[in-house]
Amino acid sequence: PKPQHAITVAVSSRALFDLVEERRIFEEQGVEKYVEYQQENENVTLKPGPAFYFVKALEHVNARLLELYPDDEERFDIVLMTNNHAQVGVRLINSINHYGLTIERFCMTGGKSPIGYLTAYLTNLYLSADSEKVQEAIEAGIASATMFTANKDVPYSDTQLRVAFDGDAVLFSDESEQIVKEQGLDRFFEHEQLNENKPLAQGPLKGFLEDLGKLQKKFYAKNERLNCPIRTFLVTARSAASSGARVLKTLRSWGLEIDEALFLAGAPKGPILVKIRPHIFFDDQMFHIEGAQKLGTIAAHVPYGIAQKYHKSA
Repeated sequence: PKPQHAITVAVSSRALFDLVEERRIFEEQGVEKYVEYQQENENVTLKPGPAFYFVKALEHVNARLLELYPDDEERFDIVLMTNNHAQVGVRLINSINHYGLTIERFCMTGGKSPIGYLTAYLTNLYLSADSEKVQEAIEAGIASATMFTANKDVPYSDTQLRVAFDGDAVLFSDESEQIVKEQGLDRFFEHEQLNENKPLAQGPLKGFLEDLGKLQKKFYAKNERLNCPIRTFLVTARSAASSGARVLKTLRSWGLEIDEALFLAGAPKGPILVKIRPHIFFDDQMFHIEGAQKLGTIAAHVPYGIAQKYHKSA
């Protein structure tokens, strides 16, 4: 698809594949040894990384869209966006072909940060294993997250892309989270009830939920709602009765649907995510990411909002 029609998801090589051993060689022995190792092993297929099954699920959605809309270009386009050297490209291409992935666009920047290219590629979402690059992309206004591998292997759906989002500082701005952190829960509940009918400002991942919603509507238009290959989840620490209405009314004001909304009232997110089995779970707080990881969920950290300040000082 042409970039202006596509929903472009840029994925780094370390997010797509398991390059832990290669990274160790790079850090301990330097770039020349790293490139030499990659070339010597270019016929050895790389193992899947944290974003691999998410990418596979995106491609399944594409296949279903092409069946229903053969001439439509509004679908996912996966770009490999890496600061790897071009000499490493053959191993990446061989691994992509081995798994039957459709990744035609590569951006290999030879040690330079690839962030400047994200805008040129009209990127809708950027996933990387490098938290500094993700921070740089978020500051450039691009929806981005740092990928973390799950500590357990769990089976993922082959027929439905499942995406779970935290609310505050992910789909929504961090305005309410600021009140929790600075003035406490009681003040937060009071603030949310007073502002129940005032939509929250958008957060960094709102655009991606919008993209998913746009594609879902294409399936609904063909009477495929019950068989839709995309399902979205809101998994929030908010309490439903005391602060849930504002969230649901905000989504409604944006014209967005979420398939399932889970209000946990401060309970851990990990056990709920085990039931959902998302291909990816976006959250702005590292303790939620770590809790999800432990129980086998692929989690993606969105370094946005006031929680980052508190996380760093902790």
